[in-house]
Amino acid sequence: MASGKKGDSPLNTMMQFMIYGLFRMVELGLALVPMRLCHALGKGIGTLAWLFFGKYRRLAEANLRIAFGREQDQVWIQKMARRHFESIGANFLCGLKLPLMSSAKVRKRVTIEGYEHALAQAEAGRPLLVAVCHLSCWELLTQLPEVFKIKGRPAASVYQSLGNRFLNAHVKRRRESLGYTLFDRSEGFSGPMKLLREEKGTLGVLVDQHAGDKGVWCPFFDRLASTSSIAALMSIRCGTPIVPLGVYDDGPGRWKLVFFPPVDSREKKPTAEGITAALNLAVEKMVRRAPHNWFWVHNRWKTPRPDFLLTKYRRGMVYPVGYDPLHLQPFNLLVRSPNWLGDACMTFPAVRALKKGRPDLRLTIFCPAKLADLWQSLPEVDAVITKEGKQGIREVARRIRQSGPFDAAILFTNSTRSTLEFWWAGIPRLVGYRGSLRSKLLNQVAKEDKKATRPKHHADKYLDLAIQCGASREDAEMDIGSVPRGHFLGICAGAEYGQAKRWPAERFAAVATKISERVPNTEWLLFGAPGEKALGEQLSGLMSGVTHHNLIGTTNLKELVACLRQCRLLVTNDTGTMHLAAAMGVQTVSIFGSTEPVLTGPVGDHHVIVRHHVPCSPCFKRECPFGHYDCMTGVTVEMVEEAVAGAMKSGE
Repeated sequence: MASGKKGDSPLNTMMQFMIYGLFRMVELGLALVPMRLCHALGKGIGTLAWLFFGKYRRLAEANLRIAFGREQDQVWIQKMARRHFESIGANFLCGLKLPLMSSAKVRKRVTIEGYEHALAQAEAGRPLLVAVCHLSCWELLTQLPEVFKIKGRPAASVYQSLGNRFLNAHVKRRRESLGYTLFDRSEGFSGPMKLLREEKGTLGVLVDQHAGDKGVWCPFFDRLASTSSIAALMSIRCGTPIVPLGVYDDGPGRWKLVFFPPVDSREKKPTAEGITAALNLAVEKMVRRAPHNWFWVHNRWKTPRPDFLLTKYRRGMVYPVGYDPLHLQPFNLLVRSPNWLGDACMTFPAVRALKKGRPDLRLTIFCPAKLADLWQSLPEVDAVITKEGKQGIREVARRIRQSGPFDAAILFTNSTRSTLEFWWAGIPRLVGYRGSLRSKLLNQVAKEDKKATRPKHHADKYLDLAIQCGASREDAEMDIGSVPRGHFLGICAGAEYGQAKRWPAERFAAVATKISERVPNTEWLLFGAPGEKALGEQLSGLMSGVTHHNLIGTTNLKELVACLRQCRLLVTNDTGTMHLAAAMGVQTVSIFGSTEPVLTGPVGDHHVIVRHHVPCSPCFKRECPFGHYDCMTGVTVEMVEEAVAGAMKSGE
């Protein structure tokens, strides 16, 4: 028995050898079975796999839906998935038998189409670079050396070694006996490049697999897919085009090899990225010729981890020349909004960054019904799903499923319940911060900076979550200079959280009076929640000498957004309206007492915070434990007046 690799255990070595022995026994049995019977047995095995391997059946159907969902119905997709499993089983068993046959017998079972495309490269004195796909019985390509040794030139392929070294040595020895040169992918590409450049040989390269973080993101069936650029780089460096090659079923135990026209990127100066994008279109054409023959149980459109947004990838995104990006199928992202208006507004920078994270992103918000108008007003949001009343977890999950499917979801909430709702909806990638029990339900747990020397603003925590999915911090910034300045000044004198956050109404009125004396013709808009109508009447009475419009308790969220857009500045307590104004680019003068602006202040550097520090501040209480609200009453009219006057001057 051969000695194991360094670090291999004797038990592992024995297991590998036993698997190798079992494989050789299967080969001996297949040597006695006619090819047509191999095909029939394999087809039956494929049918059983389709019945019992639900995970792979669902993957095949999902991939077929991506590729053909715009053209075919679910019945067609299910039938094609079954045919695909039958094709896999038949070609797998036939592929095991082929190496046991002579090259002459194998050649009798194959017809070739488009061979002139391969011959043209040799006649032009160029090497032949063949793009190989997982179509039908791709093992057949290793059994036809005479097809690829054009004019006696060497033929080779790049391979990835098998985990079982006994099987790997056996397969390698058998293929090399036919005259092929095999290059281990892990050893780099200097050998393949030498064969192409110096020996003008033929080289086959697999081009239809997910390429991970190192690939070029380009359309494949109108959905962005990570694609290896190795074949394109070889093409450029060797000065030879890529010739796609497909294998197709042509009857039981028979196949057709089809050489397609060389890939043309249609670029004035070909680039590796442009050729790769064009190659994807060529592969798509090959797959469309016989959809059941392609390897649909491979996760070709795999969602990257952790950066499923694409701004950080070095090679980025590339479209074929003349491709319309509007044809892209969407990457569907669902975002769970916080339940409170202020918290929801603090997620806006993160949502902006998410939307700019990839061009195919379709962003859907899931939120309480009371916040629907807020999210519908945001241009980055494509759709809104609302949670109505006291719906149960499964009912919410069903609603999400009916609105999907979704490729990923981000939870800006911390509750286990909201995570369960998304988990039960079957979303394959759930991202959020670690919570009490919910981390077990998340597919991607975001890291929190535990070494931070100061508390993080809530908006920064939300943005960090987006960044850990691949978003860019720069994409979160709002261009304040592009926000039109309104005519009115606004006041929000209430605070639903409690009395501890409310500056006295008479002081708001005094500030309005003094500012109106400084700036003639000033008009004020008064904002507040439905339960604050009494406060509105009180404040309006105190401002009888000032031009104003009392809107407290009369506007819904959509109307509040419209009215805030008419303001150049808002004087406010720490409220959801403050965050909404800040999110819309409206400058604020915000009065803080029991809460901490470092954590929940208005987002942006053009806002003014007015506060009076006391030993117990911030306490985050709804009501002052001592009953005298020194943190709020210590803020004087003069302090706020000067802050408003300064803000108005700086905003001119």
